[in-house]
Amino acid sequence: MKGKYLLGILVILGALGYMVFGGLGRNLVYFLTPSEYLQDQARYQNRPVRLGGLVKPGTVQYDKDRLELRFVLTDGVAEVPVFHKGTPPGMFKEGQGVVVEGRFQEGVFQGTNLLVKHSETYQPPKEGWTPEEVRKLIEEAQ
Repeated sequence: MKGKYLLGILVILGALGYMVFGGLGRNLVYFLTPSEYLQDQARYQNRPVRLGGLVKPGTVQYDKDRLELRFVLTDGVAEVPVFHKGTPPGMFKEGQGVVVEGRFQEGVFQGTNLLVKHSETYQPPKEGWTPEEVRKLIEEAQ
């Protein structure tokens, strides 16, 4: 009788272990810089990754009608062209730190999600502040 319970527990633990670790491998998303990607391009082709760096000044092209954003992401050493379909976040700008989730396809990073790094400090508007004062505070924090 004890053998049946032990066998049942082992089967359940084995199934749980397979679901946790087997699923983890398929859903793992790597975080890379442009330099890391360029060192091992073949490994990351058509695999989901997060690419982090700075938006290179002078490279941002946004087509409002098609909602297509193109820019170059750099880590100061290497550069990678990025394509993102959709409206960029309000704080997106040249020289800004960003993380783009997506896949590399034919040398271009096809972004599906664009995250903008912003200041960690929060200062709520004080009572009586005008919208211009609030806007100035936000711009200074960036």
